[in-house]
Amino acid sequence: MSEISKSIQNLCDMKGLDYEIVIEAVESALGAAYRKDFGHKQMNIKTKFDTETGDMQMWDVKEVVEDIAEEELETAQEELATRREKALEEERELTDEEIEDLPKYNPKTEIMFAAAKEVKKDAAIGDVLEIELDIPGDFGRMAAQTAKQVIIQKVREAERNNVFEDFQGQEGSVIQAVVHRRDKSGKVLVDLGKITGVLHTDQQSPRDRYRPGTRMRFYIMSVEMTQRGPDIILSRTHTDMVRSVFEQEIPEIASGEVEIKGIARDAGARSKVAVFTDDESIDPIGSCIGQRGSRITTIIDELDGEKVDIIQYSDDAQAYIKEALSPAKVDKVELEEETKTANVHVVEDQFSLAIGRGGQNVRLAAQLTGWEINVLQLDDPDKVVSSEDGEEAVEEVLTETDSAEEATTDVPAEEVEATEETVTEAPVEVAEEPPAEETPVEESAETPEEEPAEDKEEKKEEAAE
Repeated sequence: MSEISKSIQNLCDMKGLDYEIVIEAVESALGAAYRKDFGHKQMNIKTKFDTETGDMQMWDVKEVVEDIAEEELETAQEELATRREKALEEERELTDEEIEDLPKYNPKTEIMFAAAKEVKKDAAIGDVLEIELDIPGDFGRMAAQTAKQVIIQKVREAERNNVFEDFQGQEGSVIQAVVHRRDKSGKVLVDLGKITGVLHTDQQSPRDRYRPGTRMRFYIMSVEMTQRGPDIILSRTHTDMVRSVFEQEIPEIASGEVEIKGIARDAGARSKVAVFTDDESIDPIGSCIGQRGSRITTIIDELDGEKVDIIQYSDDAQAYIKEALSPAKVDKVELEEETKTANVHVVEDQFSLAIGRGGQNVRLAAQLTGWEINVLQLDDPDKVVSSEDGEEAVEEVLTETDSAEEATTDVPAEEVEATEETVTEAPVEVAEEPPAEETPVEESAETPEEEPAEDKEEKKEEAAE
């Protein structure tokens, strides 16, 4: 292998590029250098470079077209300029249909029939001629600089294409990346290794702290190729981020044995995930929770502490809505099919639980099931909270509920005052305690008093007789 081949191979290994792509870049650069020193801009140069010997061959490639008179071409150019001016005045672009009637000729890629016959006698219209070019000598400094710039540009384009293809295959998945910095507009720039991704403000979770150097998981929303290279849009709030984490952590979901029917998410706070399976031997909820909660704990950690409710999906709308409102216990559900509204009745102590903080629980349940949900208190039908209500309206209803509960549990002030008067007016009699009498101390039966030694001797003598 020659030194040139080794250098090209090292470049390929360092940049992760295909060998043939780099060779094409070198050949394109040599063609640009030839035009700079020995040719002109209207040359469509094809180059063959031998990496072992360093030799090169070049051709000017042209397609044979019909002859067009020079005057006709000049007239067509003037007409084209007139039509373009008119289109600009109308603030629009000139379409291809509007210039179809004008004769076209591109001297860089085409050659007229008469000129082609001079190069090749049997040339015919539609043929592609490769006219070999002579290389007078070495390229000059300016040509070498041009070649260098072309190689750099081609290699960068190849790198961008590789990155684009790589991340295009990961679109819709979750990856780990490092927070780089936050710009003035509030966007977070994320280091993805070969390229930088963008996390817009509307895709940022309010719970997250995007400190530089922090490693986090991100959902790849979209990958698009722009003039500046691949544009990778990330998210921390997308519902499919939850789906992707479930697929990674739960084998039954990854294999399709357990299906995720729906996801409702309040990013950074709570998610509700509806699961279902046709296999009666599999518990879909138990599969997601795992032994001693191992799987769901891992999922919550991956979502940075976001709470997750796993719901049993049902084709029965009433049963599904009941499950969706968990952990609250629902007494009954009335459906209005025409408006797709569900009136859910709960007892007093389940009312605030069914609604959730700021209406979060009922909103997520509505988002999950696709029904507008009204939560009504059984003993007070006028007390209603809808999934469409804003946080202020919900908090107002819940505040009234809390105030009513406090009023029923507190003792009225009039009763407290009456009790105090009764206590203060009642005469207090203090009984005099009788003088303490001295009581003889009795010896414990378990520890009898020791007998004198004389008595003991007498008892021994009696026993002997």
